[in-house]
Amino acid sequence: MNRMRNKVICLCTGVFLCLGRVRAEVAIRVGHFPNITHAQALVGLANGAFQKTLGDVKIEVRTFTAGPSEIEALFAKALDLVYIGPGPAINGFVKSGGELVVIAGACSGGASLVVRNDLPIKDPADFRGKRIASPQLGGTQDIALRRWLKEHGLAPVEKGGDVRVLPMSNADQLTLFVQKKLDGAWAPEPWAARLVVEGQGRVYLDERTRWPRRQFAATVILVRKKFLSEHPRLVEKWLAAHVDVTAWIKKNPALARALIHQEIKRITTQSLPDAVIAQAWDRLEFTADPLSSSLTRNADSAYELGFLGRRKPDLSGLVDLKPLSKVLLAKGRPPIAP
Repeated sequence: MNRMRNKVICLCTGVFLCLGRVRAEVAIRVGHFPNITHAQALVGLANGAFQKTLGDVKIEVRTFTAGPSEIEALFAKALDLVYIGPGPAINGFVKSGGELVVIAGACSGGASLVVRNDLPIKDPADFRGKRIASPQLGGTQDIALRRWLKEHGLAPVEKGGDVRVLPMSNADQLTLFVQKKLDGAWAPEPWAARLVVEGQGRVYLDERTRWPRRQFAATVILVRKKFLSEHPRLVEKWLAAHVDVTAWIKKNPALARALIHQEIKRITTQSLPDAVIAQAWDRLEFTADPLSSSLTRNADSAYELGFLGRRKPDLSGLVDLKPLSKVLLAKGRPPIAP
């Protein structure tokens, strides 16, 4: 009887383990921002494109306001795939020992240094003594701001300089900017446009002017390597939908803008003026290309600024284009060159 009971227990345990495995295979946990630069996530989740391509797979979604928070969730295995800026993506790749990899791009451009219109800021030297914000310490725009300051002989106060670099949420940036308690901010869209339209600021520097062909990765897709290896077909389906949504956005900009506006309002409970959406849109390009060379340059900057440890990291393996290439070839499109 004892032997029979043990067999039954083992059989039941096996069934429960199998059921658990099935559940794991039919769910994907995704993170993104309620930002225009994460347009494919906003559009594809809202119009059902991802769900249609994934079929019965359950999509669990969490929204964030800054990349480092998404990285923490990936480290905690609370997420499988995220839309994220290159700075946190690179930092996550390095700190995880290569367990987080970039598999596609989403957006190029869409970041600007905005200053108050009432301030006589004309040259880099005019930033001395000023209070300039970034979304989060070590984030994509934070690194871009610190790199730009360094190139012009400037430095944050904590590094012996006289520019106050203040990492804070984009919403807080706008509030303080309107109150004139902040002099400028290096912000992603639509926040840069909001600083201009609602905060009556002006674009001092469009970050596209600092890159070859005016292209740089603003948003990429980052995935846990273990999840990719265990569920390659699921990831490929997500990328297939991502590619289709990217093409739809380019073909239907007016519809896409309206849907993005609707989703940002739903998530943040705040409506954006049409002028904000229009201005932000003009500074963006949506693409599945991760623009790998810009990732390398971002990594060099992050290392030089002390965000990637004492040794320059080995970035081989940061970008894995095999799943995306497979998807593009299946659609009759050429793969993206490494």
